[in-house]
Amino acid sequence: MTTRTVAQRQRGRALGREASGFAAVGVFGLAVDIGGYNALVHLGGDGWLGEQPLVAKTVSLIAGTTVAYVGNRFWTYRDRPRGRLAREYTLYLALSGVALGIALGCLAFSRYVLGLTSPVADNVAANGVGLALGSLFRFMSYRRFVFREELPP
Repeated sequence: MTTRTVAQRQRGRALGREASGFAAVGVFGLAVDIGGYNALVHLGGDGWLGEQPLVAKTVSLIAGTTVAYVGNRFWTYRDRPRGRLAREYTLYLALSGVALGIALGCLAFSRYVLGLTSPVADNVAANGVGLALGSLFRFMSYRRFVFREELPP
């Protein structure tokens, strides 16, 4: 095996470990978001924010995104140089907002262009296609802009 082939395999394995860590952290952050929303709106019949579902979703989304940031910073990208917390977190939230826009765009396309309005169509568009495309965007942008590799001198 050539040195180049060995290096390519090592990079591939490293990328696979990074992607699987990113996915695990994302699933945990999503669970915090969904669980938090349902607890705030529905726990005990009518949760603390039962009459304010948009506020509840905002709180749960910020909580889930924060959990995902911490998981990615201290686990998935633990070997990357640390930037200023405020810069990293702000950029992380901004890129998460773009990914949210991707999911909303998929939902809007499904509803308003294709005319699909069933709950199944909404979930496939937003939480299937939109989540997949948004997650791919997040993975690529976080590793490039938020948790940058240290460049060789």
